[in-house]
Amino acid sequence: MPNQIIIFTDGASKGNPGLGGFGAVIIFPENKVLELGGFDKYTTNNKMELAGAVQALKEIQNREEEVIVYTDSKYLINGITSWVYGWQKNGWQTKEKKDVSNKELWQNILLLTVGKKIAWNYVGGHVGVVGNERCDEIASGLATGEKIDFYRGSLSQYGKDILDLGHNEEMKTLKKSKSQKSNIKAYSYLSLVDGILKIDQTWSDCEKRVKGKKGAKYKKSISESDEKDIQKSWGLNV
Repeated sequence: MPNQIIIFTDGASKGNPGLGGFGAVIIFPENKVLELGGFDKYTTNNKMELAGAVQALKEIQNREEEVIVYTDSKYLINGITSWVYGWQKNGWQTKEKKDVSNKELWQNILLLTVGKKIAWNYVGGHVGVVGNERCDEIASGLATGEKIDFYRGSLSQYGKDILDLGHNEEMKTLKKSKSQKSNIKAYSYLSLVDGILKIDQTWSDCEKRVKGKKGAKYKKSISESDEKDIQKSWGLNV
């Protein structure tokens, strides 16, 4: 195993807002595995995605190795690699002069990344990536009050092939470029107008709904899991 720390993290909420949980799995270069998680009785999916990253990074804050983070949250990845710098420059306010959502969590993540070399990698949710599936199991279980037995021990005794990312063909499909994706037959068309989600089977129906609507979001999905990923990236509970 390379001299790197690998982190998988995920968040979940039952209702948005509602009961929530987060989960993380950390694999250390000395072939040790640490699972962790947390619960919040009134929260959002996005907040739990960030909380999972915060707690995982706190566990390694005194380590010097390079870090690889795997998450199915585009909100987390886009935020920490791009948006936070504009928010910081603008006093943690949006262009509309409102406080950034989840400001304290973003500030914690930014602080915990100082001086570290971290690669933030997206993985499709619910597509069989072992680390992501385990984190989702922890997060969803905690959100529903389930007792979770957290593993802490050797990688060889973990019983999960957590370092294997290459076997998942659907994840490879989701990583195709936008131009390649545009040539794949649509599974559905999603739109978010005034906070209300609708899923159409044709682009013409979706277009009618979003045309001329300020702030409307819309996107084509290419599979059931892609459809769920898009909803998650919009901060919706799936």
